[in-house]
Amino acid sequence: MARVWVFALKVAVLSALCLWGVTEAVGGAVSRPRPQRRPSKKPKVDPIDLTPPPQNINIQQMTGTWYLLNVASKCSHLINHGTKVEPTVMTLTLQDQTMLVSTKTRHNHQCWEILQMYTRTPTPGRMTLKGARPELNTEIVIAETDYSSYAIISYQKQGKMTTKLYSRTVDKLSEPMLTKFEKLAEKQSLGLAFLFPFPTYSHCGEVDQDHKINCIPTC
Repeated sequence: MARVWVFALKVAVLSALCLWGVTEAVGGAVSRPRPQRRPSKKPKVDPIDLTPPPQNINIQQMTGTWYLLNVASKCSHLINHGTKVEPTVMTLTLQDQTMLVSTKTRHNHQCWEILQMYTRTPTPGRMTLKGARPELNTEIVIAETDYSSYAIISYQKQGKMTTKLYSRTVDKLSEPMLTKFEKLAEKQSLGLAFLFPFPTYSHCGEVDQDHKINCIPTC
C-alpha cells in the first residue's frame, strides 16, 4: 500500500512540473519580448536649407534687370493658370543692407509694378522678405548665377518652395542651363509637372503710378 502512495505522489509532482512549464511557455511573463524603444525623429530641415547659396556670391553683381524664364512651384495659382502667365521682368537695386526689388508684369491687360524690399542677412546670397509676422517671412536664396547671363533663385514661405530661373536677356538659355534648372527643381520635389515657362516678349515698360503696389506676390 505504501508503494501505491509513493507512486501516486511522484505522478502528482510530475504533473505539477509539466503544468508549470506549459504555463510559463504560453502565458508567462518570461517569454514576452521586451518593448523596443522607438527611434528618435530626425530634426526637421527646411527645404531652403537644402539649397545653400555659393560662399563667394557677390550681391552687388546681382543688381540690374532680370527676365523671368521659368518657375518651378506647387503654387495653386500657377497650377490653375500656368498656361496664362504674363511676361515678367525684375529689377534689383542695392541700397545699404536692403535690396530694392521692382517686378513688372501684366494684370487684366495693364502693366503693374510690384515693389518689395529684401533684407540682407549675414550669409551672402541669402535675403528675407519680411511679412506681417515672422512666420509669414519669405526666405530667398540665390542658388546659382554667373551674373551676366542667368540666375536661379529659390523662395520659401511657410515651408513651401518656389524656384525661379532668370536671364539677363530675353534670349533663350542653352539646353545645359535649362537642364541644370530642372535638376535643381527635381531635388526640391518639383518635377516637370510643376515647371511653368514664361513668355520672353512684350514686357512692360513704364508703369502708371496707380499701378505701383507694395505687396507679396502669390508665388
